[in-house]
Order: sequence, then C-alpha cells, then structure tokens
Amino acid sequence: MPSISLRGEQVPASPIRKLVPFADAAKERGTKVYHLNIGQPDLPTPRKALDALKGVDRTTLEYSPSQGLKSLREKLSGYYGRFGIGVTPDEIIVTTGGSEALLLTFMSCLNPGDELIMTEPCYANYLSFAVACGITVRTVTSRIENGFALPPAEDFEAAVTPRTKAILICNPNNPTGSLYSEEELNSLKDIVLRHDLFLVADEVYREFRYNGAPFKSALELEGLEDNVIVVDSVSKRYSECGIRIGMIVSHNKEVLSTVMKFCQARLSPPLLGQIVAEASIDGTEEYSKECFEEYLGRRDFFIEGLNRIPGVFSPMPMGAFYTVASLPVEDAEDFCRWCLTDFHYKDEGTPEGFTGETVMMAPAAGFYRTEGLGKNQVRMAYVLRKEDLARALLVLEKALEAYKS
Repeated sequence: MPSISLRGEQVPASPIRKLVPFADAAKERGTKVYHLNIGQPDLPTPRKALDALKGVDRTTLEYSPSQGLKSLREKLSGYYGRFGIGVTPDEIIVTTGGSEALLLTFMSCLNPGDELIMTEPCYANYLSFAVACGITVRTVTSRIENGFALPPAEDFEAAVTPRTKAILICNPNNPTGSLYSEEELNSLKDIVLRHDLFLVADEVYREFRYNGAPFKSALELEGLEDNVIVVDSVSKRYSECGIRIGMIVSHNKEVLSTVMKFCQARLSPPLLGQIVAEASIDGTEEYSKECFEEYLGRRDFFIEGLNRIPGVFSPMPMGAFYTVASLPVEDAEDFCRWCLTDFHYKDEGTPEGFTGETVMMAPAAGFYRTEGLGKNQVRMAYVLRKEDLARALLVLEKALEAYKS
C-alpha cells in the first residue's frame, strides 16, 4: 500500500472539529449538544443578500475573473474606506474564503524552510497551512493572566532568526478575543522594518470590538506599505460562512501579481458567493449595528457566567466572539471528549424530545504550538442565543461537578 505524504502526517487534526464524531454519536443517542466549539454565527444573513441570491437571472453560471468580480472589489474598496483604510479595487484579490487568502499569501511570500512568527494560542488552521507550505513556525506566547495581550516586542525580537520571513497576527484575535492597540502594532512595525519582514494581518473580526477604541488596521501603519498583507473575509460580519468569500488586500504590487498566478491556476472564486457578498456591503449598516449589540450582550452574559463557575476563569474578550478559558481539570481534551461520550444532564429545563444535554468545546492545547501549553484550557464561541448560552453554562457546571467526582 502506498504511503501518504509527510506533510499529510504532520498536519494536525483540527481542535475545533476533531471531536465532531463524538458529538454526532451523542446526538444519535438523543442528547442535545450546545456547540461552543465553532464560530458559526446563528444570526441571520442580511435579507438583501439572500434576495440577491434568489434573484440571480444568469442563464450560465460562468467563471468569474481570477481576481474576483470588479464590481465586488469596488464595493470592498468603499467598505475599507469607511474604516479609514485607503485601498483601490486593484489592491484587492477575492479568494475562496479567508483560508485560501492565507494559504495563497503563504505560498506567495514564504519558501519551504522559511520561518513565520506568530502568537500562541493562535487560530489552529494557521499551523496546518504552515505545514502544508513547508514553513517553520516560531511562536511567542500570550498569557491568560493578562488577557492574552500582545507579547512584548522583545519576545518577537528574540524569535527572529536569519530564516524569519514574516510575522502573522490576528486582530481582533481568534481564539482569545484580545484586541491590539495602535501602540502594540507600532512595536511590531519597528521589528518588521529592521528585519525586512512581511506583516500578515488577519483582520476578519474588525467589526467586533467592544472597548470603544477605533480600529487600527495594519495597512494604516506608515512606512509599511510594501510589508503589510491583510487577510479578510465576509464570513463572520455578515453571517455568510458558507459562501466562501475572502480577500487579500495589499499595497505591494509584486505580492499581488504573484498571488494572481496562483489565482489563475485555481481559476476563480465562487461566482454565487461573490454576488451575495457584493449585495451585503452597502445598506446593511443597521444590520451590522444590531449584530454588534447582540454579540456584546452575549459576551457580557457568557463571560460573567463562566467566571461564576467554581474553578473556571476567562478574561473579558475585547473583540471577536471567542474566549479561551481555564477549567479546573488537568486534561481539557479528555474532559471535552468525556462530555460527549459519557455525560448528559437532564432537568425540567431540558428541551422536549431530548434525553439530556451536553456541551461541545474546542480543547485549547490544539491552538498552541508549544507542547504542554493550554492543557487545562478550552476555546469557546459565544455564538448562541442567550437562552442557549444559559443552558450551556448550567450544563458545563454540572459536567465539571460530575467529572471531578
């Protein structure tokens, strides 16, 4: 039997989805599972976007341009302008989700064996894409004790080697919910310039900032016009994860022309997804305001509830809709699996038709590269209704009591 590739062996299983078979089995047993493991918004997609999809009157669903529809890129240019980010339509490349945007950025800017510095905990797919591209990851650790703030500049400086080619940040951060200030970004700017590096910024969650501070994009850092590449997506801000529309944004013409070669090889981003995305950008300001207020309320309710559970600690996230929390267990992955295989809770509040309830969380160790870190932590997404979050908090507390006993 032929062997699989070395990179296939090395790519880690997703901590967000690896326990799905256990969740599916729990559902088959009649257990209601509260999904805190994945950032799948439950809020409705904008009506005008759905209407645009229903109104498609093309007789042929053709390839779109490899760079993406010009009309969508023009709308996106206006969208960025509302945040003070000046980019032209030609400085935007539409991709098949933010995941492809990141993968194409890696392939265009880093060679196999080059080193990439990122914070940990990090979005787990960053590690998978780095393995797929033959990139060596070096991490600087952010810590739960100070709310997962951006590590000090000297930590990044210490991680730089002659093989370092780029620094990757996520702002606001997935999985921690931390938000980086202009001062913190400027501390990275000096390192990027001194060592002639790329700064790759995942800014998917810019709409969700809860401290009232203005958003500072990496694209706004003066003197880094040729160094910054922003990865973005419409998935979360319009509840459109399934249309798979992301983008690469940069002022660096050489980067963009290189990315385009890969884009031409994969032909085009999804046509129907672009139609939906384009319809979502203008005229949805009230929709965005309502979504923001809903997530803010969920954040406050959920984080306060977590910290009332004995032994549980979560810092208050300042952005996105995630938190990394520590639990009073030695092995959070074992606990998360046990919640799906051996536990269910039932009382008078259990929804009719279910034999019990449980929670699904993402073990946080999979968001760290350093062995042993995050072993008692989980990442949770507060993307459920408050009523469901309340039940999830109760079930989690009961699960911890049962597990420890």
